[in-house]
Amino acid sequence: MSEPQPYAEALPLSRRKFLAIVDQTPECKVSLRYAARRAQHTGGIVTLMYVVPPGDFQQWAGVERVMREEAYQEAERFLHEAAKVVNDIVGSMPELVIREGRPADEIRELLKDDRAISILVLAAGTSKEGPGPLVSLIAGPTGGSYPVPVTVVPGSLTDEQIDALT
Repeated sequence: MSEPQPYAEALPLSRRKFLAIVDQTPECKVSLRYAARRAQHTGGIVTLMYVVPPGDFQQWAGVERVMREEAYQEAERFLHEAAKVVNDIVGSMPELVIREGRPADEIRELLKDDRAISILVLAAGTSKEGPGPLVSLIAGPTGGSYPVPVTVVPGSLTDEQIDALT
């Protein structure tokens, strides 16, 4: 019986999937472009994920329902805008995923559910507060629980700098 191959080697390089998280941060555009350019150069696929925060209004079911619907509409709007950028670069539409919950947990769950994703792409924030909550969390003590490599690109990169890197 042969030993199992490492995860990254089990996927053909031509179909590598890059996961980019879509949110409202300025650095989101950087990670999105980086993932799209890497997919373009490797013949890969981009998966875009938006995580809707959980609702906190259980005693007001009607209010919670309306807020949840608005949050999902906003998620769809952001994902479709991001998908246009990816389509322009890669020449194909990305996969779109909306999940509800805490971002780190939902990313981990998606990586378990979709074993074809081979790289998580994030961009570090450029503010004085640090690289951003998601990058800090994934680079912290629980970072080893992610089953794929994480590429963190500087959030201050220009489109031209990203294009030169990929």
